[in-house]
Amino acid sequence: MNEEHKDLGTKGKEDTLKGKVDQAVGKVQSKVGEMTGNTELEAKGKAKQAGGTLRSTAGNAEQAIDHKVDEARGRADEARMRHEERKMKDDYNE
Repeated sequence: MNEEHKDLGTKGKEDTLKGKVDQAVGKVQSKVGEMTGNTELEAKGKAKQAGGTLRSTAGNAEQAIDHKVDEARGRADEARMRHEERKMKDDYNE
C-alpha cells in the first residue's frame, strides 16, 4: 500500500512493530559489542535501541490518535443522522 494512502492507525501499527524490531536488533548489537569489547558497536546498538523505543512510542501515539478521530467521526455521524431524522419528522408534521 502506498505510504500516503495509509491511515494513521495502520501507519502507527507499522511504526510500533518496526520500533520493536529496532529495539531487539539494537539490544543484540549492544550485547555483542559489549561481549567483544567493541565500544562502537555497543554504542550503535544502544542508539538503535533508543530509536526503536522512540519509533514504537510514536506508533502507539498514532494509533491512539486514529482511535480518537474514529470515535469523533462516529459521534458526528450519529449527530448528523439525528438531525436528519428530526428534520424529516418536522417536514412530515408540517
